[in-house]
Amino acid sequence: MSTIPDAGERVPLACPSCSPGEQTVHEIIKPDGQSTVRCTECGHVHKEKIEKPREIPVDVVVSQDGDSLSTTVDAPTEEDVAVGEEFIVDTPEALMQVRITALEVGPEQRVDEAVVADVDTIWARVVDNVTVNVTIHPNDTRTDASRSLKMQVPGDHEFVVGEVESAGGEEFEIDGIHVRTDADAADYRFDKFDHDGDMVFAKDVKRLYGRDTTTAAWSAW
Repeated sequence: MSTIPDAGERVPLACPSCSPGEQTVHEIIKPDGQSTVRCTECGHVHKEKIEKPREIPVDVVVSQDGDSLSTTVDAPTEEDVAVGEEFIVDTPEALMQVRITALEVGPEQRVDEAVVADVDTIWARVVDNVTVNVTIHPNDTRTDASRSLKMQVPGDHEFVVGEVESAGGEEFEIDGIHVRTDADAADYRFDKFDHDGDMVFAKDVKRLYGRDTTTAAWSAW
């Protein structure tokens, strides 16, 4: 089932005047079975049949750094959704980009992919700003003096094996990156990277491993 869009909405359409082969942004002037629209590029007014899928509210639980909040989003009934996909959640607290981590379709029943109409709850985590776990090893032969810390960075920050990063007043050279299980498998062939030049986005990092470069004689204290 589809519905007619509202006046003032903007939709991508081909313009018979300036762009018959490519879509441009059009503003809906008068919604109807044949809606009157105006091309925002050249101002040409014409009629088009425009329908948008019926949407339903879906419960979403969003987690970030151990905290979670519940909200709802409107989604097209017949749209397919899957673990790993990202979308925007607009709440009174913040506008967040999130990634789906699980789809609940029944009591204690979770799947990796489903149609929106079948989904009871979408579980997701924030990915536009993330906390990354880091393990830093000393720059000598000791193996029992490693320490852990956390970094807060934008989700699209690039971590590259062989490059130096700083956190908590310390610098370290990245020598290994573990990838999260919800990262897109098409982007990463392996779940761990340790060759110079290997890159993983912060939102996909499970843990960073690095070698301390701050001091010549590194101390665990």
